[in-house]
Amino acid sequence: LTVVRPERPSGNHHSWARHERYAAAERLRRDRGLDWIAVAHTASELAVTVVYRLAVSPGTRALAAMPSRRGAVIRPLLGLSREAVRRAATAAALPFVDDASNDDPAFARARIRHEVMPVLADLNPSVLDAIARTRGDLAEELDFLAEAGSKLIEFDQDGVPSVPASALAAAHPAVRRFALRSIAESALGRAAPVSRRQAAAVLKLAESPEGGRIDIGEGASLVAESGRVGVESGSPAPLGVEAPAVLELPGSLDWSDWSIEAEEMRPPFAAAGPDVATLDRDRLGDRLEVRSWRDGDRMRPLGLDGSKSLQDLFTDRRLPRSRRRRIPVLLSAGEVVWVPGVAVGEDFRLAPSTSRAVRLTACRAVEAQGGLPPEWA
Repeated sequence: LTVVRPERPSGNHHSWARHERYAAAERLRRDRGLDWIAVAHTASELAVTVVYRLAVSPGTRALAAMPSRRGAVIRPLLGLSREAVRRAATAAALPFVDDASNDDPAFARARIRHEVMPVLADLNPSVLDAIARTRGDLAEELDFLAEAGSKLIEFDQDGVPSVPASALAAAHPAVRRFALRSIAESALGRAAPVSRRQAAAVLKLAESPEGGRIDIGEGASLVAESGRVGVESGSPAPLGVEAPAVLELPGSLDWSDWSIEAEEMRPPFAAAGPDVATLDRDRLGDRLEVRSWRDGDRMRPLGLDGSKSLQDLFTDRRLPRSRRRRIPVLLSAGEVVWVPGVAVGEDFRLAPSTSRAVRLTACRAVEAQGGLPPEWA
């Protein structure tokens, strides 16, 4: 048992506590070199969550709750009811504690658990299975719509996404909505729900010679002009998200909302990149500088003859401008070593003579929206 005592709660206490639990679990997983974070959600919790979100969170995406696996988080008990898990724990003489807040009617989920679910179970004794199967069907259909919506999106030479008005008009309304939401979230780097009414208004503007804009919250807008629909954030992207920091080799570092880790390796080595970089330890030195992208940054990407600006590499990867300064740039003695998901430095690659290597990994530890990583949202 590992006990973590975070700072005082802020905002919604349940959301805050959920974030603190998952963040602590992710730190333990990385520190101990483990593969998975197994959480104990059951079919009963799944059903309560779906009913709760049906009542308070308009839109289909909120209903696709609690996938059996997302990222490092797995839910191996989703096929069992809470009562079945309790019987199994009792039969095996496993100690457990009941959380009193689960029975407190002051909490919406407790009311659903004790007042709504028994009524639904009277209507259909297999209600948990029915809700779980419906959620599973919905999740698959949402994935299909998201893929169909992504096919409408085009990127300019700077990697900025937009949708041609003609493609928008020809698409099914559901696909249209997913395409608009996708370009909004890609450009803004946060959740950006687009309602049916907003999507219909954008289409009307896109078909008008004058064009126009539709507000989608937090100062951002969907903008229709010149036969295309794009996104405006309402404010310029920040020049940097965090001060430069130092990553010791080996070691780990939390920088902005990224977690970066450097592990020493012994031969034989398996080269990887750009999402994971396996590099020559002796060429890297003892530490790396971690900072955001700066105008004029250049590097020699692995496999490319000559150097290239990071701006051009971002464009090649179709990375929206609004996200470019949020990605960590790792340097050794002023030379760019690695940009996660973008490129690995040629000068630090593994060589036949390499006797020591370092594997660099980086992942978004906490997303801006709601404070939750994407795999736990």
